[in-house]
Amino acid sequence: MTEMANGFLLLLLVLPFVGSVAALLLPTNARRVYALIAGGIALAGLVITLFLYSDVRNGGRVEAGLAWLPSLGLGLDLRMDGLAWLFSFLVTGIGLLVVIYARYYMSPKDPVARFFAFFLAFMGAMLGMVLSGNLIQLVFFWELTSLFSFLLIGYWSHNAAARDGARMALTVTGFGGLALLGGVLVLGHIAGSYELDAVLAAGPRIQADPLYPAALILILLGALTKSAQFPFHFWLPQAMAAPTPVSAYLHSATMVKAGVFLMARLWPALAETELWFYIVCSAGLATLLVGAWLAIFQQDLKGLLAYSTISHLGLITLLFGLGSPLGAVAATFHILNHATFKASLFMATGIIDHETGTRDMRRLSGLFRFMPVTATLAMVAAAAMAGVPLLNGFLSKEMFFAEAVEFHQGSLLDDSLPYLATLAGAFSVAYSIRFVHNVFFGPPPTDLPKEPHEPPRLMRFPVEFLVVACLVVGILPALVAGDVLATAARAVIGRDLPAYSLSIWHGFNYPLAMSILALVGGALLYRLLQRELASSRDGAPLLRRVDPARIFERVLVTLSWRWARTLEAILETRRLQPQLRLVVALALVAALAPIAQHGFGSRQAWPVEIDLPFALLWLIGIACAIGAAVMAKFQRLAALVLVGGAGLVTCLTFAWLSAPDLAITQLLVEVVTTVLILLGLRWLPKRVRGHGGLDEADLGTRYRRGRDLVLALAAGLGAGAIAYAVMNRPLTDSIAAFFLERAYSEGGGTNVVNVILVDFRGFDTLGEIVVLGAVSLTVFALLLRFRPAVDSVDAPEQQRIQDEFDEAAEARKPGDTAEEYLLVPGVIMRLMFPLIGTLAVYLFLRGHDLPGGGFAGGVAMSIGFILQYMAGGTRWVEARLRIRPVRWMSFGLLVAGATGAGAALFDRPFLTSYFRYAEIPLIGEVPLASALLFDLGVFALVVGATVLMLIAIGHQSIRRPRPARRAAAEATLGPGGE
Repeated sequence: MTEMANGFLLLLLVLPFVGSVAALLLPTNARRVYALIAGGIALAGLVITLFLYSDVRNGGRVEAGLAWLPSLGLGLDLRMDGLAWLFSFLVTGIGLLVVIYARYYMSPKDPVARFFAFFLAFMGAMLGMVLSGNLIQLVFFWELTSLFSFLLIGYWSHNAAARDGARMALTVTGFGGLALLGGVLVLGHIAGSYELDAVLAAGPRIQADPLYPAALILILLGALTKSAQFPFHFWLPQAMAAPTPVSAYLHSATMVKAGVFLMARLWPALAETELWFYIVCSAGLATLLVGAWLAIFQQDLKGLLAYSTISHLGLITLLFGLGSPLGAVAATFHILNHATFKASLFMATGIIDHETGTRDMRRLSGLFRFMPVTATLAMVAAAAMAGVPLLNGFLSKEMFFAEAVEFHQGSLLDDSLPYLATLAGAFSVAYSIRFVHNVFFGPPPTDLPKEPHEPPRLMRFPVEFLVVACLVVGILPALVAGDVLATAARAVIGRDLPAYSLSIWHGFNYPLAMSILALVGGALLYRLLQRELASSRDGAPLLRRVDPARIFERVLVTLSWRWARTLEAILETRRLQPQLRLVVALALVAALAPIAQHGFGSRQAWPVEIDLPFALLWLIGIACAIGAAVMAKFQRLAALVLVGGAGLVTCLTFAWLSAPDLAITQLLVEVVTTVLILLGLRWLPKRVRGHGGLDEADLGTRYRRGRDLVLALAAGLGAGAIAYAVMNRPLTDSIAAFFLERAYSEGGGTNVVNVILVDFRGFDTLGEIVVLGAVSLTVFALLLRFRPAVDSVDAPEQQRIQDEFDEAAEARKPGDTAEEYLLVPGVIMRLMFPLIGTLAVYLFLRGHDLPGGGFAGGVAMSIGFILQYMAGGTRWVEARLRIRPVRWMSFGLLVAGATGAGAALFDRPFLTSYFRYAEIPLIGEVPLASALLFDLGVFALVVGATVLMLIAIGHQSIRRPRPARRAAAEATLGPGGE
């Protein structure tokens, strides 16, 4: 049972990410299909969560993990206790309801596949965060929630408000994430571990440490920014530009609950101190009051709900800040209650917007007669938000009032808490009454964009389900929610629960009097403010002149524009040469510092004998390098040829020093880069005498050349000296012996270099091919928008060349032979393609035991494609070969990643290789290794990245950039790829 539970826990985390990828890859635009995928995954997650409940009751826990770097103690650690179960239940359960709702809310014109892909990825990030058993892992998923919420908030990218809201949310929560990372590092340092169990058990030691205040402040910065607590509350209303399903999900169960989850998760380790009390209580109380006051005066329905969310999050934060076990229980209960009534209110608001075309309360009234069922549901949910008896919101608000009365530490904040809590309750009643009265009662609406009516039945079902939950929990709290609350609260507190009651009636007492006073006071307050609310003025009295969002924008402009521009003017230059000079100089200083302190570290005398053939070879390479620098002034093509000569000497050097792998790779890369540079030479401007040419003879130019020469000589001699010193070290002082001894026994290959790349340091290689793919996509995007003038050819000649090329391309028919249009070199290049392809496959297959490998094979295959482009031109090749380099790259990354993840099926760390010898008929015993699949991913990605850059360069048009850009995009991504 335990092993099954562990497997289900891993499945719960993985499923949303798998569904996210599937939603992007499915070739369909049907909303129903994507909704079925997302809904099926959310339902599966909910079923798994419910199945695991029996394991977490009464303080139980389910743990699972995957080893990654076991020698360093790193891995994927999942841990579900009562608190994680509660949040998993909310994330998957409300996620399922939101998916059903979004199926009818989203327009067929929207890119629905992207919506559900982002939605599922966000669900997976939230589950990863709440299930993390390691603090560093928690921070990783924390940042993923910020990233995917940015994509969801900015989903309607054509909307400026959506873009601004997404940017603001990412900036604020990203800043908090960085603070959280710093706090977690300090906390782990104090506790001696980043494992959650060890940190929670070290609470007394953490609170007694001098670094406790720093850790607490940094962690609370992360929590308060994420949960939109004052003064960081301003980003949440700006996020209302997102689609309503996103708002309902973010506000009820996920994004904004992450901050209060973090406070609940670390409550045993950080709470119950004076510093915790004053920081958390002050932020929570200010947020509770400010959010509720601002909510009353909002004219947008979603704006009202956004500020009410801020206020209720402040209530939860305040309860956690009290540091008392009963406060933690009440906060946990209100997390559950707030999720139900807030999700239903947001979805009801979306229905109103969807069926009337507006959310402006100044235009809405009397909707009860047009949509009575929706109106009734919204009124019940709003009553739960206001804390009306027999609804779930009343119970947790009663617990809040009771704790405000009972908790006493003798401070001014503590003594004023009952009065301020009652005032906040009155505010919540006022904005709840306004929501109901303004929208559903009064005269019939006029001049609405749409004729109001009830939505489709299934679109209303999620609201109905949640409203029923509000009623059932409110009437039968102990029976329905008692066990779940006890399970979650026990995980928060970390010890036995205090005595509390979930009864509806506790007699006449102070909390009941406070509730009655809040209900009556809220109704009177709404009545007094009706005239003010009917005006079109924006903002709330007393706070109208204070706009935190505008202050944020001004700060951002000052930091990112004015100060950044000032620093850029001082430190930055757009010229490449000064940038390279700075990089080389810093590298030289970094290398000289340890050498000056410790020397070269060589323990044997350097040989003085000189190998004459090798010296002559290097003299040729030096002559080529110097000649390239000199010829750049006269003829760039000649300079490129000489650079190729220097590269060839480097290849021969690798072969001379018994490094055939490096020699092969260097030779292949030299061919590819030479051709690509050759294609790019035509876009460089002409050298003009007196404007940067080498013939300028003024003193400043001479000084710069001399300085660059000295820097180049120093860097070159330094790099050579370091390389020579490393090669002269005894083998026993090097890590080479480790790889030589274990390459065959543990990696299954005799080619040590390749075994290192695909096995011992496979994770480095995976990162490198990811970077290569990102760079190639960036180069492709930049070159498609690069349209320089060609100085060497005048306009009439450009037009003539282009016309002749177009006529030849249009006249060529599919059945025509290449010989009719190509010269002999072109025919030869065409016939070389199968030979080069065979060579590429040969290099790929032999790489694990002999010189070669995926990278060398991929570059060789790229040379074959390059020759086809040179022989037939871009249009002919794309019409015949139909290369899709992005698909090559995607395939390569998927295969490489899947190979690494496949090790988990055998309970082995990520990218663990497996090898054995297989008996093949007629061939004999053949060595097979799983690293071959990883190498296949490298091969495919290298081919795709190289061809992608080749396409971008080859489609540089002389006269007609738009068709060329479209052709390049379609050649890369398929029809319509632009």
